[in-house]
Amino acid sequence: MYNPQLETFLCVAEAGSFNKAAEQLYISPPAVIKQINLLEDSLGLRLFVRTHRGLALTKAGQSLYQDAKYIIQYCKDSVTRAKNAMQECENLIRIGTSPMTPAQVLVDLWPRAQVYCPDTKFQLIPFENTPENAREILANLGQNIDVVAGIFDETMLNLRQCAGLEISKEPICCAVSVHHRLAQKNALTIRDLYGEDLMLMRRGWIRYVDLLRDDLWKNHPQIRIIDFDFYDMAAFNQCENNQCVLMAVDNWRYVHPLLKILPVDWGYTIPFGLLHSPAPSPIVRQFLKAVETVVSGQPAGGR
Repeated sequence: MYNPQLETFLCVAEAGSFNKAAEQLYISPPAVIKQINLLEDSLGLRLFVRTHRGLALTKAGQSLYQDAKYIIQYCKDSVTRAKNAMQECENLIRIGTSPMTPAQVLVDLWPRAQVYCPDTKFQLIPFENTPENAREILANLGQNIDVVAGIFDETMLNLRQCAGLEISKEPICCAVSVHHRLAQKNALTIRDLYGEDLMLMRRGWIRYVDLLRDDLWKNHPQIRIIDFDFYDMAAFNQCENNQCVLMAVDNWRYVHPLLKILPVDWGYTIPFGLLHSPAPSPIVRQFLKAVETVVSGQPAGGR
């Protein structure tokens, strides 16, 4: 579905040498070099330069590296989706899951929700949480993935062209490196954040975050706000590597092993729930109704 030389290119780029890449691919170094030469010739680009430390990507190589990772992952995901399509049944709900969109909340709810839809079956669909995937998956819920759990509000739903069922209001917490001075605490006061770099989603993405931002800007200028665009592993790594503080929710406590999530006494919360198509299928609609009934505390048979 894509040029297999791209995988060789990625392996060489990440290994930093033809020999190391050959070991990982279980082929000879000349075979690796030949594939890279063929790729460069077919593209009309020079992808690598030799340095005293090994191979380095050219500007063209750096650009291709980022796109090739997405292309290969997209092709693999398309094959997975095709296989899933073969296994579809009327009562199957496909749940998208990634570190930032954990399915555990549904696992916890299911024993009680099953009373209302006993024949429903679930299929977990792992996906890589990238901006491209998030845009595609959320705008097309109901096609390959039916439900995704995550934080949201009306602003975010409009931007992503999907709908949401709120399960809870989650306290807005902060994540810090386990080596950060604040990691010794079990909870934070807002003054603990004075002098820190606090990573917040850029303005206009989620209203609840904007309310927190405005409060900090007006009343706590001692906290430096750092904007970022998307919650992915790069954001969590930035928090850990740069000793920043990252806005988070407790549901993300297992995303990064070197980060600790701490509650803060500022009183801000954010909706957490199930993202779904604005026009869900009958089986998804039945499931959402079951979850809504369970969350509201209404007893079985009380509808």
